[in-house]
Amino acid sequence: MGTDITDWKQLIPYGVALLLGGLIGLERELHRKPAGLRTNILICLSATLFTTLALSLKEGSSDNNSTARLLQGVITGVGFIGAGAVIQGSRSIHGITTAATIWLVSGIGIACGFQLYRTAVGVTVIALIVLWGLVPLGRRIRSREEISRVKFPSE
Repeated sequence: MGTDITDWKQLIPYGVALLLGGLIGLERELHRKPAGLRTNILICLSATLFTTLALSLKEGSSDNNSTARLLQGVITGVGFIGAGAVIQGSRSIHGITTAATIWLVSGIGIACGFQLYRTAVGVTVIALIVLWGLVPLGRRIRSREEISRVKFPSE
């Protein structure tokens, strides 16, 4: 039996999800965040898989809401994963950006599943600009906050 070329075309959304989830995961990995390369790739791939499965189920069903319900479940489930990345300390909360990134990567995966590649690439580029480009701005803001907290001794 020969391999039909259309079988290979079905893998395109997963390849795009692998690449885009990997780019965001690499950024997280380089910044030593808990959800790094592998986590972001797996989340993006799984969102793509669930989306393509939902679309396949819709083709054989008269239920027009089945895709929406499945995607709601994916989005909710990923929200729980993100919540697990948030750590609350006595005076601060850490991991909110990681949680937001996890949720965003699932959205990118859903876009890949719908074959909305331009949207997925565009959002990935914007996310990388935010994650990389705003780091210096965040440092400046924090340094100004630290300067304003300095107390001078009374005369």
